[in-house]
Amino acid sequence: MHTIFIDGREGTTGLQIQERLSQRTDLRLLSISEEGRKNPEVKKQVFNEADLVILCLPDEASREAVKLIDSKKTKVIDTSTAFRTDKEWTYGLPELNSGQREAIRQSQKVANPGCHATGFIMALYPLIQEQIVPPDYPVVAQSLTGYSGGGKKLIGVYEPECGETGYLRGPRFYALSLKHKHLPEMQQVTGLNFPPLFTPVVGHFYQGMVVSIPLVTRLLPKKISAREVHETLVRYYRGEPFVRVIPFESGFFLDNGFLSPVECNQTDRIDLFVFGDDQQILLAARLDNLGKGASGAAVQNMNIMLGVEEGLSLKP
Repeated sequence: MHTIFIDGREGTTGLQIQERLSQRTDLRLLSISEEGRKNPEVKKQVFNEADLVILCLPDEASREAVKLIDSKKTKVIDTSTAFRTDKEWTYGLPELNSGQREAIRQSQKVANPGCHATGFIMALYPLIQEQIVPPDYPVVAQSLTGYSGGGKKLIGVYEPECGETGYLRGPRFYALSLKHKHLPEMQQVTGLNFPPLFTPVVGHFYQGMVVSIPLVTRLLPKKISAREVHETLVRYYRGEPFVRVIPFESGFFLDNGFLSPVECNQTDRIDLFVFGDDQQILLAARLDNLGKGASGAAVQNMNIMLGVEEGLSLKP
Protein backbone atom coordinates (compact mmCIF):
# COMPACT_ATOMS: atom_id res chain seq x y z
CA MET A 1 0.00 0.00 0.00
CA HIS A 2 1.34 3.42 -1.01
CA THR A 3 1.40 6.29 1.49
CA ILE A 4 0.39 9.76 0.28
CA PHE A 5 0.56 13.15 1.96
CA ILE A 6 -1.32 16.16 0.58
CA ASP A 7 0.08 19.47 1.78
CA GLY A 8 -2.47 22.24 1.31
CA ARG A 9 -5.51 20.01 1.20
CA GLU A 10 -7.74 22.85 2.45
CA GLY A 11 -7.57 24.68 -0.90
CA THR A 12 -9.71 24.06 -3.97
CA THR A 13 -7.28 21.65 -5.66
CA GLY A 14 -6.21 19.94 -2.45
CA LEU A 15 -9.78 19.30 -1.36
CA GLN A 16 -10.63 17.66 -4.67
CA ILE A 17 -7.53 15.46 -4.58
CA GLN A 18 -8.31 14.47 -0.99
CA GLU A 19 -11.87 13.55 -1.96
CA ARG A 20 -10.73 11.44 -4.91
CA LEU A 21 -8.06 9.56 -2.98
CA SER A 22 -10.10 8.99 0.19
CA GLN A 23 -12.08 6.33 -1.69
CA ARG A 24 -8.98 4.35 -2.68
CA THR A 25 -8.14 1.07 -0.93
CA ASP A 26 -4.61 0.91 -2.37
CA LEU A 27 -3.52 4.15 -0.68
CA ARG A 28 -3.03 5.37 2.86
CA LEU A 29 -3.39 9.11 3.33
CA LEU A 30 -1.10 10.57 5.95
CA SER A 31 -2.23 13.53 8.04
CA ILE A 32 -0.88 15.88 10.68
CA SER A 33 -2.51 18.24 13.14
CA GLU A 34 -3.11 21.94 12.57
CA GLU A 35 -0.15 22.71 14.84
CA GLY A 36 2.00 20.17 13.04
CA ARG A 37 1.36 21.81 9.68
CA LYS A 38 3.02 24.95 11.03
CA ASN A 39 6.04 23.03 12.35
CA PRO A 40 8.73 22.41 9.70
CA GLU A 41 10.22 19.48 11.64
CA VAL A 42 6.88 17.70 11.88
CA LYS A 43 6.20 18.31 8.20
CA LYS A 44 9.66 17.09 7.28
CA GLN A 45 9.10 13.82 9.13
CA VAL A 46 5.78 13.21 7.38
CA PHE A 47 7.15 14.22 3.97
CA ASN A 48 9.96 11.71 4.25
CA GLU A 49 7.69 8.92 5.46
CA ALA A 50 5.44 9.25 2.42
CA ASP A 51 5.89 7.43 -0.87
CA LEU A 52 4.52 10.49 -2.63
CA VAL A 53 3.78 14.06 -1.55
CA ILE A 54 1.34 16.32 -3.40
CA LEU A 55 1.94 20.02 -2.80
CA CYS A 56 -1.10 22.30 -3.21
CA LEU A 57 0.55 25.47 -1.98
CA PRO A 58 1.46 28.96 -3.21
CA ASP A 59 4.73 29.16 -5.15
CA GLU A 60 7.03 30.26 -2.35
CA ALA A 61 5.53 27.81 0.13
CA SER A 62 6.11 25.01 -2.38
CA ARG A 63 9.74 25.99 -2.80
CA GLU A 64 10.22 25.87 0.96
CA ALA A 65 8.34 22.58 1.29
CA VAL A 66 10.48 20.83 -1.32
CA LYS A 67 13.59 21.66 0.72
CA LEU A 68 12.22 19.47 3.52
CA ILE A 69 12.25 16.33 1.37
CA ASP A 70 15.55 14.45 1.59
CA SER A 71 14.36 10.84 1.36
CA LYS A 72 15.27 9.18 -1.94
CA LYS A 73 12.05 7.18 -1.84
CA THR A 74 9.70 10.18 -1.60
CA LYS A 75 8.29 11.38 -4.89
CA VAL A 76 6.61 14.77 -5.20
CA ILE A 77 4.00 16.43 -7.39
CA ASP A 78 3.77 20.20 -7.19
CA THR A 79 0.60 21.94 -8.37
CA SER A 80 1.92 25.53 -8.22
CA THR A 81 3.78 27.44 -10.93
CA ALA A 82 7.06 27.21 -8.99
CA PHE A 83 8.72 24.40 -10.98
CA ARG A 84 6.92 24.15 -14.31
CA THR A 85 9.85 25.50 -16.31
CA ASP A 86 12.54 24.01 -14.06
CA LYS A 87 14.73 21.57 -16.02
CA GLU A 88 15.11 19.38 -12.94
CA TRP A 89 11.37 18.74 -12.87
CA THR A 90 9.30 16.68 -15.30
CA TYR A 91 6.34 18.45 -16.86
CA GLY A 92 3.26 16.49 -15.86
CA LEU A 93 1.39 16.20 -19.15
CA PRO A 94 1.40 12.49 -20.08
CA GLU A 95 -0.12 13.03 -23.53
CA LEU A 96 2.52 15.57 -24.57
CA ASN A 97 4.57 13.13 -26.66
CA SER A 98 5.44 9.44 -26.91
CA GLY A 99 8.09 9.66 -24.19
CA GLN A 100 6.41 11.91 -21.64
CA ARG A 101 4.43 9.24 -19.83
CA GLU A 102 7.59 7.19 -19.23
CA ALA A 103 9.48 10.31 -18.15
CA ILE A 104 6.79 10.94 -15.52
CA ARG A 105 6.92 7.30 -14.43
CA GLN A 106 10.67 7.52 -13.83
CA SER A 107 10.66 10.97 -12.24
CA GLN A 108 11.01 11.89 -8.56
CA LYS A 109 9.67 15.41 -9.15
CA VAL A 110 6.71 16.27 -11.39
CA ALA A 111 5.24 19.74 -11.97
CA ASN A 112 1.50 19.73 -12.59
CA PRO A 113 0.59 21.93 -15.60
CA GLY A 114 -1.53 25.06 -15.32
CA CYS A 115 -5.14 24.83 -16.49
CA HIS A 116 -4.85 27.47 -19.24
CA ALA A 117 -1.50 25.98 -20.26
CA THR A 118 -2.98 22.48 -20.55
CA GLY A 119 -5.56 23.56 -23.12
CA PHE A 120 -3.10 25.76 -24.99
CA ILE A 121 -0.32 23.17 -25.18
CA MET A 122 -2.49 20.23 -26.10
CA ALA A 123 -4.09 22.14 -28.97
CA LEU A 124 -0.91 23.71 -30.37
CA TYR A 125 2.01 21.42 -29.51
CA PRO A 126 1.20 18.70 -32.11
CA LEU A 127 1.03 21.33 -34.87
CA ILE A 128 4.45 22.70 -33.96
CA GLN A 129 5.88 19.17 -33.81
CA GLU A 130 4.45 18.41 -37.25
CA GLN A 131 5.90 21.71 -38.59
CA ILE A 132 2.46 23.03 -39.45
CA VAL A 133 2.89 26.02 -37.13
CA PRO A 134 6.45 27.44 -37.04
CA PRO A 135 8.07 28.39 -33.71
CA ASP A 136 8.13 32.07 -34.72
CA TYR A 137 4.40 32.22 -35.52
CA PRO A 138 2.70 35.20 -33.78
CA VAL A 139 0.41 33.09 -31.60
CA VAL A 140 -2.66 34.67 -30.03
CA ALA A 141 -4.77 32.81 -27.48
CA GLN A 142 -7.79 33.50 -25.31
CA SER A 143 -9.18 31.48 -22.44
CA LEU A 144 -12.66 31.70 -20.90
CA THR A 145 -12.67 30.16 -17.43
CA GLY A 146 -14.91 29.72 -14.44
CA TYR A 147 -14.15 31.70 -11.33
CA SER A 148 -12.99 28.68 -9.26
CA GLY A 149 -9.63 29.02 -11.02
CA GLY A 150 -8.99 32.08 -8.87
CA GLY A 151 -9.11 30.06 -5.66
CA LYS A 152 -10.91 30.91 -2.42
CA LYS A 153 -10.48 34.66 -2.83
CA LEU A 154 -12.21 34.88 -6.21
CA ILE A 155 -14.80 32.27 -5.25
CA GLY A 156 -15.67 34.52 -2.30
CA VAL A 157 -16.25 37.43 -4.68
CA TYR A 158 -18.55 35.48 -6.99
CA GLU A 159 -20.51 33.20 -4.67
CA PRO A 160 -24.12 34.41 -4.08
CA GLU A 161 -23.81 34.53 -0.31
CA CYS A 162 -21.17 37.22 -0.74
CA GLY A 163 -23.55 39.36 -2.75
CA GLU A 164 -24.01 39.70 -6.49
CA THR A 165 -23.60 42.99 -8.31
CA GLY A 166 -24.14 43.91 -11.93
CA TYR A 167 -20.48 44.18 -12.85
CA LEU A 168 -19.95 40.48 -12.05
CA ARG A 169 -22.63 39.27 -14.44
CA GLY A 170 -20.59 39.75 -17.59
CA PRO A 171 -17.26 38.10 -18.51
CA ARG A 172 -14.20 40.04 -17.29
CA PHE A 173 -10.76 40.19 -18.88
CA TYR A 174 -7.86 39.99 -16.46
CA ALA A 175 -4.03 39.72 -16.40
CA LEU A 176 -4.01 42.74 -18.70
CA SER A 177 -0.33 43.35 -18.06
CA LEU A 178 -0.02 40.42 -20.53
CA LYS A 179 2.25 38.66 -18.04
CA HIS A 180 0.00 35.83 -16.91
CA LYS A 181 1.78 33.28 -14.72
CA HIS A 182 1.13 30.41 -17.16
CA LEU A 183 2.95 32.13 -20.04
CA PRO A 184 6.45 30.75 -19.30
CA GLU A 185 5.30 27.12 -19.49
CA MET A 186 3.08 27.84 -22.50
CA GLN A 187 6.09 29.15 -24.41
CA GLN A 188 8.73 26.72 -23.15
CA VAL A 189 6.78 23.49 -23.54
CA THR A 190 5.47 24.27 -27.03
CA GLY A 191 8.89 25.55 -28.15
CA LEU A 192 7.65 28.93 -29.35
CA ASN A 193 10.31 31.56 -29.97
CA PHE A 194 8.14 34.24 -28.39
CA PRO A 195 5.43 34.17 -25.73
CA PRO A 196 1.88 34.11 -27.09
CA LEU A 197 -0.37 37.13 -26.74
CA PHE A 198 -2.63 35.57 -24.14
CA THR A 199 -5.83 37.08 -22.73
CA PRO A 200 -7.73 35.16 -20.04
CA VAL A 201 -11.36 35.96 -19.27
CA VAL A 202 -13.29 34.97 -16.14
CA GLY A 203 -17.01 34.27 -16.41
CA HIS A 204 -19.87 34.04 -13.93
CA PHE A 205 -19.78 30.23 -13.69
CA TYR A 206 -17.96 28.06 -11.16
CA GLN A 207 -15.82 25.72 -13.27
CA GLY A 208 -15.00 24.79 -16.84
CA MET A 209 -12.97 26.50 -19.54
CA VAL A 210 -12.34 26.88 -23.25
CA VAL A 211 -8.92 27.91 -24.57
CA SER A 212 -8.98 29.15 -28.18
CA ILE A 213 -6.16 29.78 -30.67
CA PRO A 214 -6.83 31.34 -34.10
CA LEU A 215 -4.53 30.53 -37.02
CA VAL A 216 -4.38 32.46 -40.30
CA THR A 217 -3.33 30.02 -43.01
CA ARG A 218 -1.56 32.59 -45.18
CA LEU A 219 0.96 33.07 -42.36
CA LEU A 220 1.76 29.36 -42.17
CA PRO A 221 4.75 27.90 -44.07
CA LYS A 222 2.67 25.50 -46.13
CA LYS A 223 -0.88 25.47 -47.43
CA ILE A 224 -3.15 23.54 -45.11
CA SER A 225 -6.86 23.42 -44.36
CA ALA A 226 -8.76 23.24 -41.11
CA ARG A 227 -9.80 19.68 -41.94
CA GLU A 228 -6.16 18.65 -42.40
CA VAL A 229 -5.25 20.22 -39.06
CA HIS A 230 -8.08 18.23 -37.50
CA GLU A 231 -6.72 15.02 -39.04
CA THR A 232 -3.30 15.82 -37.54
CA LEU A 233 -4.76 16.05 -34.04
CA VAL A 234 -6.73 12.84 -34.52
CA ARG A 235 -3.53 10.96 -35.44
CA TYR A 236 -1.48 12.56 -32.68
CA TYR A 237 -3.87 11.69 -29.85
CA ARG A 238 -5.12 8.33 -31.11
CA GLY A 239 -5.46 5.93 -28.19
CA GLU A 240 -5.28 8.58 -25.47
CA PRO A 241 -8.15 7.84 -23.03
CA PHE A 242 -8.41 11.37 -21.66
CA VAL A 243 -8.27 13.21 -24.99
CA ARG A 244 -11.31 13.48 -27.25
CA VAL A 245 -10.74 15.07 -30.65
CA ILE A 246 -14.25 16.13 -31.64
CA PRO A 247 -15.29 15.26 -35.23
CA PHE A 248 -14.66 18.06 -37.70
CA GLU A 249 -18.35 18.28 -38.46
CA SER A 250 -18.93 19.14 -34.82
CA GLY A 251 -22.51 20.41 -34.81
CA PHE A 252 -23.74 17.49 -32.70
CA PHE A 253 -21.28 18.47 -29.95
CA LEU A 254 -22.37 22.11 -29.89
CA ASP A 255 -25.43 23.68 -28.30
CA ASN A 256 -27.30 25.14 -31.29
CA GLY A 257 -23.97 26.40 -32.62
CA PHE A 258 -22.63 27.55 -29.24
CA LEU A 259 -19.51 26.05 -27.65
CA SER A 260 -20.11 25.68 -23.92
CA PRO A 261 -17.14 25.84 -21.51
CA VAL A 262 -18.82 23.55 -18.97
CA GLU A 263 -19.49 20.32 -20.88
CA CYS A 264 -16.30 18.65 -19.60
CA ASN A 265 -17.09 19.49 -15.97
CA GLN A 266 -16.81 16.57 -13.54
CA THR A 267 -14.55 14.75 -16.01
CA ASP A 268 -10.79 14.48 -16.43
CA ARG A 269 -10.72 14.63 -20.22
CA ILE A 270 -9.99 17.40 -22.67
CA ASP A 271 -12.06 18.02 -25.81
CA LEU A 272 -10.21 19.41 -28.84
CA PHE A 273 -12.13 21.17 -31.62
CA VAL A 274 -11.00 22.50 -35.01
CA PHE A 275 -13.18 24.99 -36.87
CA GLY A 276 -12.60 26.88 -40.11
CA ASP A 277 -11.67 26.45 -43.76
CA ASP A 278 -8.70 27.02 -46.09
CA GLN A 279 -8.13 30.61 -44.95
CA GLN A 280 -8.81 30.66 -41.22
CA ILE A 281 -8.59 28.04 -38.50
CA LEU A 282 -9.74 28.12 -34.90
CA LEU A 283 -8.42 25.62 -32.37
CA ALA A 284 -10.43 25.20 -29.18
CA ALA A 285 -9.64 23.11 -26.12
CA ARG A 286 -12.35 22.48 -23.54
CA LEU A 287 -11.64 21.06 -20.09
CA ASP A 288 -12.64 21.23 -16.46
CA ASN A 289 -10.16 23.63 -14.88
CA LEU A 290 -10.56 21.66 -11.62
CA GLY A 291 -10.27 18.27 -13.36
CA LYS A 292 -7.81 17.85 -16.23
CA GLY A 293 -6.66 21.38 -15.36
CA ALA A 294 -5.78 20.65 -11.72
CA SER A 295 -6.76 17.78 -9.40
CA GLY A 296 -7.43 15.23 -12.14
CA ALA A 297 -4.04 15.90 -13.69
CA ALA A 298 -2.35 15.49 -10.31
CA VAL A 299 -4.07 12.14 -9.71
CA GLN A 300 -3.22 10.97 -13.24
CA ASN A 301 0.43 11.84 -12.65
CA MET A 302 0.37 10.19 -9.23
CA ASN A 303 -0.99 6.94 -10.69
CA ILE A 304 1.73 6.90 -13.32
CA MET A 305 4.47 7.64 -10.78
CA LEU A 306 3.24 4.88 -8.47
CA GLY A 307 2.99 2.36 -11.31
CA VAL A 308 -0.73 1.70 -10.83
CA GLU A 309 -3.55 1.86 -13.36
CA GLU A 310 -3.49 5.36 -14.84
CA GLY A 311 -7.25 5.81 -14.85
CA LEU A 312 -7.89 5.08 -11.16
CA SER A 313 -10.02 7.83 -9.56
CA LEU A 314 -10.42 9.51 -12.96
CA LYS A 315 -13.39 9.96 -15.27
CA PRO A 316 -12.84 10.22 -19.06
